[in-house]
Amino acid sequence: MSIHCLHDHNALLQTLSSPVEATDDAFWDQFWADTATTVQDVFALVPAAEIRAVREESPSNLATLCYKAVEKLVQAAESGCPSEKEKQIVLNCSRMLTRILPYIFEDQDWRGFFWSTVPGAGRAVTDEMDDDGARPLAESLLLAMADLLFCPDFTVNSHRRGPDSVEDMQTIDSFTVMITAMLTCFSEAMYLPPSSDNTILNPWVSFFCSTENRHALPLFTSLVNVVCAYDPVGYGIPYNHLLFSDSGRPGACQFSCCYIIFLSVSLQSVGPDNLFVNYLSRIHREEDYDFVLKGLARLLVNPLMQTYLPNSTKKIQFHQELLVLFWKLCDFNKKFLFFVLKSSDVLDILVPILFYLNDARADQSRVGLMHIGVFILLLLSGERNFGVRLNKPYSVHVPMDIPVFTGTHADLLIVVFHKIITSGHQRLQPLFDCLLTIVVNVSPYLKSLSMVAANKLLHLLEAFSTNWFLFSASQNHHLVFFLLEAFNNIIQYQFDGNCNLVYAIIRKRNLFHQLANLPSDPSPDAITGISRTSSQETVSMEGSRPAVPPEPGTLKTSLVAIPAIDKLTEKSQVSEDGTMISVLKMEHSHASHHTLQADHTTQADHTPQADHTPQADHTPQAVHGAIVGASDTESVSGRDNEVKPCMVLLSTFCSKSVTCPFLLPQVLSWKCKLPLQTIMRLLQVLVPQVEKICIDKGLTDESEILKFLQHGTLVGLLPVPHPILIRKYQANAGTAMWFRTYMWGVVYLRNVDPPIWYDTDVRLFEIQKM
Repeated sequence: MSIHCLHDHNALLQTLSSPVEATDDAFWDQFWADTATTVQDVFALVPAAEIRAVREESPSNLATLCYKAVEKLVQAAESGCPSEKEKQIVLNCSRMLTRILPYIFEDQDWRGFFWSTVPGAGRAVTDEMDDDGARPLAESLLLAMADLLFCPDFTVNSHRRGPDSVEDMQTIDSFTVMITAMLTCFSEAMYLPPSSDNTILNPWVSFFCSTENRHALPLFTSLVNVVCAYDPVGYGIPYNHLLFSDSGRPGACQFSCCYIIFLSVSLQSVGPDNLFVNYLSRIHREEDYDFVLKGLARLLVNPLMQTYLPNSTKKIQFHQELLVLFWKLCDFNKKFLFFVLKSSDVLDILVPILFYLNDARADQSRVGLMHIGVFILLLLSGERNFGVRLNKPYSVHVPMDIPVFTGTHADLLIVVFHKIITSGHQRLQPLFDCLLTIVVNVSPYLKSLSMVAANKLLHLLEAFSTNWFLFSASQNHHLVFFLLEAFNNIIQYQFDGNCNLVYAIIRKRNLFHQLANLPSDPSPDAITGISRTSSQETVSMEGSRPAVPPEPGTLKTSLVAIPAIDKLTEKSQVSEDGTMISVLKMEHSHASHHTLQADHTTQADHTPQADHTPQADHTPQAVHGAIVGASDTESVSGRDNEVKPCMVLLSTFCSKSVTCPFLLPQVLSWKCKLPLQTIMRLLQVLVPQVEKICIDKGLTDESEILKFLQHGTLVGLLPVPHPILIRKYQANAGTAMWFRTYMWGVVYLRNVDPPIWYDTDVRLFEIQKM
């Protein structure tokens, strides 16, 4: 009886509804007979309702079915699959397990089944080995799958003549089936609620990453090679992707990212217990770094490529996994990170990231992608070389709806960030802290901002420093502090060459005077008193807008809250020789009233001497509250009513009486620490000079003023330069939990044909059909 006989209605339920002896091999073999099937056939012929019915009504039969499938895989691994019949049986068994396992995981009483010792499961029981020595079923299954991934003429083509030979399609299909089955084994985490407890490990992943897996090293290297050597364009022949199929490559990439990186991260250890994290952190040859970096850059830039012939070049669709892979490579392997940053090659990664951020800013189904891109840039910005590399001219223009400018990659970064903040949807506001932290981190190294970028930064300060925004939430002032800190860094360390920014500051000098004279009383009158002047600005502001609805039928998975920026970063001070010195964090035992004052200090507090005092140990802490509670769905956030979108609220504050959500002492605590000394001194010196030259020479052309500023100097006129403070990304339990939720959500959404986890009781995240 072949598996095609299961076309009969309720056939599976009928055959397994009554007890069946485990020794009845003829009966069990019908589920993986040698008749060729596809995974779509298995999913169609084995409905979810029937699996659940067998699980509840005939649990012994379901247990035997799983055991027999594993037994077949173990036997095939031992024999090496010499015949086509055995290969087909392996594929059918793998597809059957892929179908059944999610329904095992969704039932709490069944999750331990594969970790129980079934007599003789997966081992040939000899006279010297009794049943007590048998492996748990899960271990036998994983080891058999690992063996089968290296089986000649099954998942590995033993007849390839060279590295450029075309891979046999049969081996690619077999490889994809086995990879998918493995990924399903690891997906038990989907059926557990979110938890930041690092002691809760995924037993499937723990075992497979351990020394028990003799294929750990070759599998690690093989999967990295499969990803980084993949070239969807090939020799550049138009429409070649329609002539040659490579369906196994994206699947391998997905598994590689989720398994090597995501699954390794779930263990939180870089020690010997996790071989894959260990191997990842120990890659050290520069030729390997170059191979990985160029491979990832080639794939990330692929969707950006424009051709004259429509759809003539294959566009990959797994850029989210690639970004995660790059992120974790940099996070785990600092030598790789330094290699990336020592040349301009890092810009080949930066440009695609900015493209994806700009492209996804208004799409509510891609909030997770926005977070991943920002996290990568936050990680990179913690290194001095990243800021230095941004000074390279931006000449390779990719299709983005941003203002035209002539400048550097730093200009591109600022222009895109401005676009995200002013025309992204409201639910991106929790990322504003991260975006401005990145700007602050790179600001000491930016040699020549364009006029476009300078005006964008001033526009952000103008928006964030209005009374209606500053007094609408207790944490909003942090964004102003970040921008002022960036301006101070540029003025103190890169005054020469930044005449565009200096000119923009002079033109907007009233903005800084208003900040220096903010009302101390955040009463409704103080806020609404500016309604007449601010209402006219509303027209010119683009404003945060509602998220664009996705296409009908789009599925979206939720995300847990990301930690606050001060949990995402740790402060480091850049010494004169360019090395980083960690700045001690504020002790938890300090009085609570110090926390609001700990975010930023005045320029006078930033002297080298002050940074070694106890008070300076907790001085510029990063933003505290706005990022907390950000999530991918309204239901998970729980703080949507507390964090108010900025731009779009202008008309609300101008037309209604507003009750201040925080007390007067809180306003005073940060108002007196606004770092305005450097900018006010610059204005005090340069504004009279600019006014005088304009009057004396009758200048009306701003280019002449820029020339004057370009040759000017403030040496000896500014306050003592403050130490450069960098907020470096640091992983923690909160980010690890966010990462696990995000990656499994991506895996869930990627596997829709067949829909492996669809309509199962997933608990790690919520699924919404939009």
